[in-house]
Amino acid sequence: MSTRRSGPFAAPVGGTVGGGAGGGGTVGDALGAVLTGPPRRPPRFTVERTDAVLAYHDLRREVFVGEQGVFAHDDRDDHDEDPRLVVLAAHAPDGRYLGGVRLGPVTGTDIGWWFGGRLAVTPEGRRVGGVGAALVRAAVAHAEAAGALRFDATVLPANERFFARLGWQRVRSVQVAGRRHVLMRRPMGRIASAAAGKAPLGELLAGLAPGGPGYVGDDGVPVPGSDVVAACDAIVPSMVERDPWWAGWCSVLVNVNDLAAMGAEPVGLLDAVAGRDVAAVRAVLAGLRAAATAYAVPVLGGHTQLGVPAALSVTALGRAAAPVRGGGGRPGQAVRLTADLGGGWRPGYTGRQWDSTSTRRTPELRAMLGAVAAARPAAAKDVSMAGIAGTLGMLAEASGCGAVLDVAAVPRPDGASAGDWLTCFPGFGMLTAGGPVLDAGPATGGECGELVHGAGVALRWPDGELTEAVAGPVTGMGIAS
Repeated sequence: MSTRRSGPFAAPVGGTVGGGAGGGGTVGDALGAVLTGPPRRPPRFTVERTDAVLAYHDLRREVFVGEQGVFAHDDRDDHDEDPRLVVLAAHAPDGRYLGGVRLGPVTGTDIGWWFGGRLAVTPEGRRVGGVGAALVRAAVAHAEAAGALRFDATVLPANERFFARLGWQRVRSVQVAGRRHVLMRRPMGRIASAAAGKAPLGELLAGLAPGGPGYVGDDGVPVPGSDVVAACDAIVPSMVERDPWWAGWCSVLVNVNDLAAMGAEPVGLLDAVAGRDVAAVRAVLAGLRAAATAYAVPVLGGHTQLGVPAALSVTALGRAAAPVRGGGGRPGQAVRLTADLGGGWRPGYTGRQWDSTSTRRTPELRAMLGAVAAARPAAAKDVSMAGIAGTLGMLAEASGCGAVLDVAAVPRPDGASAGDWLTCFPGFGMLTAGGPVLDAGPATGGECGELVHGAGVALRWPDGELTEAVAGPVTGMGIAS
């Protein structure tokens, strides 16, 4: 009986499904060949997730006990009893079993540290070729989709080159069952990708020195000669078009968060909104109005255009006698994250935008906005679309140093994987360095790292290992001196 079942990794390998016999084609067949190319061969095998693991366990015993002698009697261990364990299997088109691999979280609470192992391929699968590589690639893809930020495997020295060709890096030699193995690690670039969108800022803003002395890199700017702090944010046009109410809400949210990070009390908003017709603009303004009411911040004025592509930007004005700097941190200072863990993923933005604020009452929202002003840490920055780790990189860059983030200590809601949470927009999330813990109403705070000499952001794991998250400066804007 075949153990195959459909799933997200039932991808054909060695060709794509389709094609038919040639000869005697019609004009339609000829046109189809022009549009789609010549008939393609059926796949040599598929890789998919499976719950039917008996064949996999039997193959593992043959390979790791019988062929390689790594284990004396049975290669199974505690991971095989973990209900979170994932088994991927390769099958020939007729269902014959060709190989498998297992993967899953290392720790009891999934903090984004995953392992892969027990890669085994049948003699037939070895003759087919490419089965082992396809299983490894599928395991990496599955781990990334599950939110893994660290992915390790121990392999025999003879297989080190095979894994290196697939993008894995050697860490060190280790002992497994009394035999020398090599610990390999697959770089996971999700955090770096989330932060990469900020990279052009240094070049684009060269010569402008936004924020002025001491505030380069802040999302708000002190207005010279006054206690006014101004902030301005635009919403991505596709979001304005697709989800106008949420776009309107977020246009207020991101701006008042920018003011809050500088310890400024919001006093008013100015909006510029555009859309194809009255109905489109009305939907945007409904969300903006709802947020302004919830935060108790008046809309002072703005500008409206009709008959044009969707667009939305908001400017927020606040007051702070001595604004808190985003670049005020120093090596040795503790890093804390204070985030609202209530709510859940915004529908349509799973893994990217967390929504806790739209269900909060005004006193709760204002308590979060006033937390930095009350605590006055050495440095503060609200978490942007660069995510928690990317935003920490920006705070560190402006402070002229690097940062280490303790993954297991980051406050995180149950409904978000580590990979999603560290790279998403969390609604209300405030990173601070130095100073006391923030008293931020319903938000949860915790010490989760420190600023260090150097540059970039590293992730620290429970076993003491450090992995690179962001290699160097995020924006290129330099130190806020």
